[in-house]
Amino acid sequence: MSDTNEIRACVERYYESLQTSDPGLVKQVFHETAMITGYLPDGLHQMTVTEFAGFVEAQQPSPEASGAERMLEILSCEIAGETASVRLREAYLGKVFLDTFAMLKIEGRWLIYNKLFHVEG
Repeated sequence: MSDTNEIRACVERYYESLQTSDPGLVKQVFHETAMITGYLPDGLHQMTVTEFAGFVEAQQPSPEASGAERMLEILSCEIAGETASVRLREAYLGKVFLDTFAMLKIEGRWLIYNKLFHVEG
């Protein structure tokens, strides 16, 4: 599988983790030291992978179970060696997020190293 396809598969697994409220899947797609950082209406939020996995797990019923809107669009993917920058738009919890992922290929596997997020609208 090409790097582009592997990155796309990682991004799709990330989105599946959100839709199913699966903390284990969150931890599979992020590097263990990754940070999830961005602005919500109440200000700056910063989370570790463990904190983010707990947040995702707490969304009950899961977006999938509640029939929430599903939308994932990969806007760009730039690969430089074993690093990549991916920009995507997704619907989650009634909001549309614009995310920027910094990704690393570690031991042959693409992982999200950092996530910056912005809420649109």
